[in-house]
Amino acid sequence: MLPMVAPATEESAPPAAEAAAAVSTAPVTAEPVATEAAPVLPEAAPAPRVADEPAIAAGEAFDFSAVMRAAARLASAPFVPDRPELPPALEGLDYDRFRDIRFRRDRAIWAETALPFWVELFSRGFLFKDRVRVNLIEDGLVKPVAYAQELFDFGRNEVAGNIPPETGFAGLRLLGPINADTRFDEIAVFLGASYFRAVGQGQSYGITARGLAIDTGLPTREEFPVFREFWIERPADAGTDAIYVYALLDSDRVAGAYRFRIEPGMHTLIDVKMRLYFRDTVAKLGIAPLTSMFMHGKSTDRFVDDFRPEVHDSDGLVIETGQGERIWRPLNNPRTLRISTFSVENPRGFGLLQRERDFAAYQDLEAHYHRRPSLWVEPQGQWGKGIVELVEIPSLAERYDNIVAFWTPETPPVRGDELEFAYRLRFALDPEARLRGARVIATRIGGAGTDELDSSRRKFVLDFVGPSLRSVGPEAAVEALCSSSAGELTRPVVQHNPETGGRRLFFELTPAGDQAVDLRCFLKHGADVLSETWVFQWTRS
Repeated sequence: MLPMVAPATEESAPPAAEAAAAVSTAPVTAEPVATEAAPVLPEAAPAPRVADEPAIAAGEAFDFSAVMRAAARLASAPFVPDRPELPPALEGLDYDRFRDIRFRRDRAIWAETALPFWVELFSRGFLFKDRVRVNLIEDGLVKPVAYAQELFDFGRNEVAGNIPPETGFAGLRLLGPINADTRFDEIAVFLGASYFRAVGQGQSYGITARGLAIDTGLPTREEFPVFREFWIERPADAGTDAIYVYALLDSDRVAGAYRFRIEPGMHTLIDVKMRLYFRDTVAKLGIAPLTSMFMHGKSTDRFVDDFRPEVHDSDGLVIETGQGERIWRPLNNPRTLRISTFSVENPRGFGLLQRERDFAAYQDLEAHYHRRPSLWVEPQGQWGKGIVELVEIPSLAERYDNIVAFWTPETPPVRGDELEFAYRLRFALDPEARLRGARVIATRIGGAGTDELDSSRRKFVLDFVGPSLRSVGPEAAVEALCSSSAGELTRPVVQHNPETGGRRLFFELTPAGDQAVDLRCFLKHGADVLSETWVFQWTRS
């Protein structure tokens, strides 16, 4: 089963990770390819052995190379999960009972200091069976954080007797004065497999990142690596603007060392450096995987019985190629599993974005979809040849994350390989604010025709806005170059849109029977390309 993740709330509802998951100067050359397959249910896992030893002993000197050595040692031996039996008080918890277990705010790590970051920990239970070891780095030395029952308020859960200290934690969250100097709010959460997420100033939790994706979307069981141990570096002083978190990743076929530099702000930035050590060949390796939710929106081409016009954490995938070309692919909630791939060498960036920021588009006073962050990946260095892959999973409920995107290298890693990647994650309401080129802010689809609508043909209406369109003026002759892989298109028409200050493009598609159609369009003025390239796959079903 492909990963589907429970939605986040402002109280850091945990993702159900284990329940499964610049101006363009020329038209884009990357070609999307879509395939369909049925999701595969995971096989029942055998009762695991338990790893009892920490990766780095208490009191040892710490640096990132120590985590890399620990990952290399893990990879030289078979994978052993760290999943000791849960005590009765934590066994069989449902979602609500698990959320009722809260770390006591007065016991937050560094809460008694003037430091700008606090740390709170999560209990094991519900879907979170893996034990996660947590350590502090103080004066350059490793200091383990011991589990203690009194660290938690168990709420309405009945806890008879003592919970043993070897129970351990499930994850951690970081807090800081991101919205007000006198209040510590959540900044980032690491919880469940290798899932983590963050928010910037004024944002609500939404999209989730992962440390690694393995075999996502293949007709075989997906592998979910776990962050099995963390080290959190004590900030130097009250003026420190970033915090370092290190993690040890482990799974059946790979172990890895991770370093996260987390800098909260209007845009919360997470700089990721990782080194991977492979126990075995991986068919599909997903680097910088992003997980999000799309139920319905402007591009939804079927009736949805919902009082809310739109429901999604993200509404499109953006890719910026190594040549600076920019692709926009609106998201879908398909009826069957859909996988689209885009060949990209040395990508400058990619991300799942929430471009729609108007509350009226959602009408949801609880979910605050208009405040959920976009997440942009900025690769550091040359990643080489590979593809950006988009996985869209059919979903009937907004509690499931049904969208996954990641970059995968052209050559799959084999046993004994070591790979290193670095990238920046930007959690922002508008990571494209400085773009000069025009971007698509709406994709609408409906019946074609004028006096009488013809449901056998489809009309596409795209709204573009941006500085490049404003600079040419409303009277300038802007044209659209559109193409389709099948069927027939009418001549595209471009109009000035006085409501947005941009341009509206529309055309009609006559499909070729039930054949899927890949569409692409961009705007130009003379020889100048004014916009990103819009790509879309239309299917009748």
